[in-house]
Amino acid sequence: MMADETSSETAESTAERARRKGRQGVVTSDKMVKTVTVSIVRRFAHPRYGKQVTRTSTYKARNDMDAKAGDTVRIMETRPLAKTVRWRVVEIVERAK
Repeated sequence: MMADETSSETAESTAERARRKGRQGVVTSDKMVKTVTVSIVRRFAHPRYGKQVTRTSTYKARNDMDAKAGDTVRIMETRPLAKTVRWRVVEIVERAK
């Protein structure tokens, strides 16, 4: 009976993790102690004119993976870790050259 409860709890926690948002971007600043700033660029066609438009979003993420400026990283949404930090670095996709 106990094993059924833990398996249902595990299934719930994996379902919860599946709902978390993930993004991939480039580290623009690593001057803070435990935090990096990640810029994410998205390009899309303008709804009326069709011209390609570029929009940049910046996120502050907890840096447990020792990412440096210029690295391409994958970040995941998490609970609030500081006043402005709501994301964490999950993996370093590509190191800066």
